[in-house]
Amino acid sequence: MTTLKVHYGAWVMVGDGKKALFLHNEGDDELMNLRRLDVEEKHNPATRDQGSDAPGRGHSPMGNRGGSMGGTDFHQVEEDRFAAHVAGRINAAAQENGFKEIVIVAPPKCLAEIRRDLSPEAQKRVVCEIPKDYTHHPIPQIEKLLAGHAMG
Repeated sequence: MTTLKVHYGAWVMVGDGKKALFLHNEGDDELMNLRRLDVEEKHNPATRDQGSDAPGRGHSPMGNRGGSMGGTDFHQVEEDRFAAHVAGRINAAAQENGFKEIVIVAPPKCLAEIRRDLSPEAQKRVVCEIPKDYTHHPIPQIEKLLAGHAMG
């Protein structure tokens, strides 16, 4: 099994539903040297602090049974919007040839949202997707985690 190689000039996006760290490799395949290009953060309070609506109620057309509808998870809605925004940034950079390769690191749900919104051009440039949350790690630790990531 081989390990991930992040080539010179490749981008690495490390994100979750509220933070996106855009990195650029100034090193080579053997020794990564990730440099920060940009950081975006979005304040996203818990659902209880965002919404005040109680879940709705529904009635079955068959019989006397009723039930409650699920409430909106405003926190998740905002995380999904942020993931779409991050995908938009990646799409724009791919369109402008800002990078040849990109590694995307995000928790599974966020990664799925980003993947869904990537353009075909950006998708062609994704060399690895890692379904993990590395947003709380410093850049040197991210380099170590990426260098040890097994491909295959």
